[in-house]
This record gives sequence, structure tokens and C-alpha cells, in this order.
Amino acid sequence: MSSNDSQTTRTDSPATAPAGSGAHRLDTSPDWWRSAVVYQIYPRSFADADGDGTGDVRGIIDRLPYLAELGVDAIWISPWYPSPLLDGGYDVADYRDINPDFGSLADADELIAKAHEAGIRVIIDLVPNHSSWDHPAFRAALADPAAPERDLYIFRDGRGPNGDEPPNNWPAVFGGPAWERTTNPDGTPGQWYLHLFDISQPDWNWDNDAVADEFDSILRFWFDRGIDGFRIDVADSMAKDLEQLPDVPVDSVTQQPTHEKFVGSPIWDHPGVERIHKRWRAIADSYADTEMGGRIFVSEAYLTPAERLVRYVVPERLHTTFNFDALLAEWSAETQRNVINTTIAAHTAVGAPCTWVLANHDNQRVATRYGKTRTGAAFAADGSMLGETARPNMITNDDATDLELGRRRSRAAALLELALPGGAYIYQGDELGLPEVEDLPTEALQDPVWERSGHIQRGRDGCRVPLPWSGAEPPFGFGPGDAQPWLPQPADWQRFSVETEDTDPASELNLYRAALAERRRNPALGDGTLIWDEGVPDDVLSFTREPGFRCVVNFGAQAYPLPDGARVLVHSGDAGSGVVGTDEAVWLAV
Repeated sequence: MSSNDSQTTRTDSPATAPAGSGAHRLDTSPDWWRSAVVYQIYPRSFADADGDGTGDVRGIIDRLPYLAELGVDAIWISPWYPSPLLDGGYDVADYRDINPDFGSLADADELIAKAHEAGIRVIIDLVPNHSSWDHPAFRAALADPAAPERDLYIFRDGRGPNGDEPPNNWPAVFGGPAWERTTNPDGTPGQWYLHLFDISQPDWNWDNDAVADEFDSILRFWFDRGIDGFRIDVADSMAKDLEQLPDVPVDSVTQQPTHEKFVGSPIWDHPGVERIHKRWRAIADSYADTEMGGRIFVSEAYLTPAERLVRYVVPERLHTTFNFDALLAEWSAETQRNVINTTIAAHTAVGAPCTWVLANHDNQRVATRYGKTRTGAAFAADGSMLGETARPNMITNDDATDLELGRRRSRAAALLELALPGGAYIYQGDELGLPEVEDLPTEALQDPVWERSGHIQRGRDGCRVPLPWSGAEPPFGFGPGDAQPWLPQPADWQRFSVETEDTDPASELNLYRAALAERRRNPALGDGTLIWDEGVPDDVLSFTREPGFRCVVNFGAQAYPLPDGARVLVHSGDAGSGVVGTDEAVWLAV
């Protein structure tokens, strides 16, 4: 039996005609972001309108009715800027244009306008830590050691008698050292430049006011075009201790410089980032009085515990920050409860909403992750992560996958996430229950992690495979004609296509549609509070939100009976069973 056989979603309306279908009115209130459900689009892999195998802005425009029917409040588009795509677009060559492979600025303007007409806001990526080595400023810096552009980046002399050693031992996230030596125009060895990520991504020098001024201008450029907000890539990395350039500690196990974001790190979460965040917030606030409502920022910062993370969303800094503890947490009642409690308490203390996230373009897909023996990390009651703490966006899990189990859990996890107080993010394809593609041929791999790790880590391409829309074989309607997508799709993905799931009342797609429709109309959902219900087994999570809403998630081996008199709103399993089965969740009107 497949993972969704005999399952239904709602008892009071058919999932084949979800109440969330069609456009809805744009929420123009100043605090729209406190409850928003945002859908992440990885543009290369969402939809291809021109048939070249690469997703594009026109493809997003064409699929706006799908997103409106799904019921999301906003979309977040991963980098769409001109780029050599050596790191999937996070190597930006021009912050004020659109990659020609994706379209044009005119296409972007049309998308923003039509999305707003459909009641959907548009958030885009800002990549402020580094640019591409193809950026004109970095090219000028390389061409002439005396060029003023050199101070826009971080160039330093090397250590050792001839400067042959890097300035310090800082490691790059994608593997190897974070420094690369240059060659002067006359062929002699030159200075070293810093790249915390790939060699093709030189770090900006945020100690130079000209860099801050440039990013102020970039923000205004896109806000003036109608963009509703920015997702800040590695929001904890711009400021660094560039005066001392101290070494980081060496890991006692690997004997390599640590990647840990320890308190006091000269690389991560440096006190200087606060000044940058406040400067950006002032710019966003200057647009808040427009008819569009508030303009916002969401921070990407893998920082634990939550008390450390929420410093980024105190008043006058950023609006929201991804709660990656939820993404990293194992599938167990104890860990999930601990993460929920510590997250809510920390955010409440600073007056910010929680922002829940289960997946993104950097991590193994939910349906696969939850189908493995090791589903994530354990968290203690104080919010600390227990045991191994691998770098989150480099996580690899080679356990065998029970996809039926993983998809059952991913359905329950979706209802849990969408029932919690605050906002939520959905990664494209998770509403279809897409699995990780774990067997991509090595010749297809494009993630820099693959090369920088010496072909040890396969990287993140497996969660970036283009979406299946229709048809019985690749490219599954990803684009017109037979052009194969930039990453190959599995031959058996027809069962996950939008066309297939659209007509299946028990599909993951229709579960998401029903849940988002209920969330939109139910005053108990979105921003607010929850109360844990008493008298339930330890392996069951049950909480109430007022007025009259209850969510129950069963992590145990025994079915949990529904309370007398409760009406099922949405069920990840069989709504008529009268129980919440193992790895199932239900929303109830009580």
C-alpha cells in the first residue's frame, strides 16, 4: 500500500475542490509577516517556460494560479541575479538585474505585479557576505593590486617568509581553507583573498563604508520595484574580526580548524552584524507607510540555542529569523516538544513571531530525512542540541530510506508546523511529498560541495531536482517540448506530479491545500499562543489554540483515540478512523 492510500484530508469539504482555490486579497496590514506562509522557489527548478531545461521567471508567472490555489501568502525566490551559477546563484555578479537564463527585469516587474494581483507577496534573496568572482568590482580588484576596489573585498598578505601561507587558519564552509592566493598581473604571487564559502565567492569587506552604502542602494532598488522583503543569506557572517584575524580553535577529533559557531567566533555572529541589521531595518521601515504594508527581512542564521538566535529579531533589527532547530530536530515527541517550547519562549521574550521551517534548498528533503533511522538531532529541554552537531547545510545521511514511513511522517510534520504560532515556510515540492534524489549520476552533480570535499560529500543537488508537473516521463511538464532539465528527474516521478496528485483526494498536495485553506479562515491559527493539553501519553503531542482549535500528533506505536465531540478539520491519515495513528496528525474543532 502506498503511503497515502485510504487517507483523507477534510471531513467537511472535498480535497479535490479546496476552499483555498483561486486568488485571495493581498493582506496589506503592517504585520502581515507575523502569520505568513511563504513558499520557497528555487528558480532553476520550479518551472521552465521557454523549454531550455532551466526554470525561469516566466515559468513562475505561469504557475501563479497553482500557488494561489495552494493558498500561500508569499513566495521567496532564491537568487535570480546574473551569476556563473557556480553555487546555484549564490555567487552574484550583478545585484540589480536578472540572470538572462531566467529572464529580464521586465519579467521580474511583471511577476511582482501579477503576484500581488493574486494576493501573493514576493520576497527575494539578498547575498551580502560575498559576491561572485565575476562581479566587476572583484575583477577590477584582481586586475590591479592598487585599485580602490581591492578594499571592497578582504585581501591580506600571507604568513611565512614569502607569504606562502594563508593569513590564518579559517576554514571554508564548502571545504578547504577560506583563503586563496592571487597572482599579480606581472605573474608574481600576490595577496590572499577571503572566501568563507566557495573559491568563486570572495567576501565583501563590511569594514568599508562603501560596501554598506552599496547594499543600501541595492535594497532600495528592489523595494522601489515592489519587492516585499528579503531573505538574508548567512545573516550572521558579514562582520568579522579583520584587525586581529585570529585563528579559530582546532577540532580535537578531526584536527582541522573548527566550523562551530562558538560564542566569540571571529567569523560568525560577530557583534558588528547588529549595526548592519539596524541600518537595513531603518530602510525597510521607511517603506512601511506605503499602501503595500510592511517590508520585511527574514534571517538565515544557524544559531543554537534559541536565546542566541532571537537577538537578531529584537526591535530595530530584523523582522523574522528561520527556526532551524525545527529543521534539525529528530522525529520524536520529546525533542519536538522541547524545540517548540524553547522557540516560543525565546521569541515571545523579544516580541517576535516564530518562523517555522522544515526544509530548504540546502537540506535533505523531509520525506527522505524522516524515512531514515537517524531523523535528526535530539534537543534537551533547555534548547541545546545533544550529541553530534554537523554543519546543517552539509548534513549527509546515508541510511537506507523507508519512503512510505518518511512520507507518512512528513504529512504529520506539515500539520504540526502549520498549526504552531507564527509564520511558516514551505520548500517547493514538499507539498508533493517529493523525496531526495540520492542516486544522481556523479557527472550531473553541480554543487561546489562535491568538488571542494574531494568528491566525498555529494552536496545539495538531490533536493534541487526540477519539479514534476505532468505527464508520464521526464521532463514531466517542467517545460514545453522534450528538453531535459538541468538536473535529471527520476523516471518514476509521475506518481509525485502535480497532475497526478491534483485528482487524488488523499495526496500530499491536497493535504497542504486543505490545511492552508483552514489556516487562512481559522482565527486560532497564525500568530499567537498555544496551551499544552494535559492527560495525554508522553509519545503524543497535543495542544490547544483559542478559539476552539486542537492539534494532536502521535509519535507512539499505539493509536490515540480522538476526543469525544471533536470535529475533524484536517487529518494526515484516515479522517473517519476515529483515531490518530502512528506518525499521524489531526486538526480538530473543539
